[in-house]
Amino acid sequence: MKLTILGGGGFRVPLVYRALLDDHAEGRVSRVTLYDTDGDRLTAVARVLAEQAAGIDDAPPVLATGDLDEALRGADFVFSAIRVGGLEGRAADERVALDEGVLGQETVGAGGIAYGLRTVPVATDLARRIARLAPDAWVINFTNPAGLVTEAMARHLGDRVIGICDSPVGLGRRIARVLDVDPDRAWIDYVGLNHLGWVRGLHVDGRDQLPRLLADPALLGSFEEGRLFGADWLRSLGAVPNEYLHYYYFNREAVRAYQDAEQTRGAFLRDQQEGFYARMKDPAAPPLATWDRTRAEREATYMSENRDVAGAGEREESDLESGGYEQVALALMRAVARDERTSLILDVRNRGTLTVLDEDAVIEVPCLVDANGAHPVAVDPLPYHAVGLVTAVKAVERAVLEAAESGSRAAAVRAFALHPLVDSVNVARRLVEGYTGAHPGLAYLDRP
Repeated sequence: MKLTILGGGGFRVPLVYRALLDDHAEGRVSRVTLYDTDGDRLTAVARVLAEQAAGIDDAPPVLATGDLDEALRGADFVFSAIRVGGLEGRAADERVALDEGVLGQETVGAGGIAYGLRTVPVATDLARRIARLAPDAWVINFTNPAGLVTEAMARHLGDRVIGICDSPVGLGRRIARVLDVDPDRAWIDYVGLNHLGWVRGLHVDGRDQLPRLLADPALLGSFEEGRLFGADWLRSLGAVPNEYLHYYYFNREAVRAYQDAEQTRGAFLRDQQEGFYARMKDPAAPPLATWDRTRAEREATYMSENRDVAGAGEREESDLESGGYEQVALALMRAVARDERTSLILDVRNRGTLTVLDEDAVIEVPCLVDANGAHPVAVDPLPYHAVGLVTAVKAVERAVLEAAESGSRAAAVRAFALHPLVDSVNVARRLVEGYTGAHPGLAYLDRP
């Protein structure tokens, strides 16, 4: 079975390969093709994978190529993890937004809209090419903004594209660990959009354990989201939000922290990864050790500004454990390829699951997965406070899709202006000006 990774020179690709090396069952991935437009990054990651595979007899062979058609032909699964504009683009997204006093995070607010406007046209072209060269392939999308990009690709690939994110599964596991229950036995009632969802229940043997957590201040203060949001706010919501909702619930504080920081997250990662790839040009550099040190620093500093705002302190070691999106991707591939039925929280087309959204809107909910793909399960309606955020952000995503398809500058302005974290049409207009000036790839926004 052939797996093609688009963005194969990306820093987190070794996590995916490590998960594949641990899978020795029949029907496993037997070939991995890495595709990237940056040859140096591709070579660096291929070196790391080669060391990972050393001494493992059945390690899937790896082919690195800059030929997209070659990479796609014969693929059974396509893993999309591209970054249009690179980390320099992310740093520019943050800088332009912060200059206007709004959030520049890569998936939330103005930064997420800018990233989506850059990425959707490229992802759409990829979807068309996959439909032509590998029509039977399943596409697993991790490219951010994951829900928006999955919805764009679904217009050409239908239900054969499925979005994944490690945030919901990580949140569910942290809650289960605090409650001292087996996360593999728990059903997580999670619903929303990508990076905009809530855990509303955690059921074990038919009993919801979440009320026990919400009633215990000590338990609430013992895990990442409890410290991030505070016990009082979680009890008020009656749910545990995805960590990215901190940008909404504590927006002013988050923006101020980002403005005061010596360096934005994107700029930090840009410099850090440039250092990694530069070191990897030295043939004497130990690939795996160099990558591991860089990864540990990356994960330890994740959302550090938000934790500073909340007084949450350093991330605990248990929050840094592996088992994130690469495990979700592997579980998804196993379920589809081997018809090993399982449940996963995924980004899929709504199909009537949330009545406040149309059929084709991509949402993030628990799904039952089998050889026929991912099927969203029925969920209770959203409370009104969640309806407001979900429908507003979906309207923003639709405006981004319209702008990407038509080249309409007005649609791009509408996307920024409608976002809950951008509070002015005039700010929206200046954001479009700023981003088109910073990103040559947005020159397509040339129609009224």
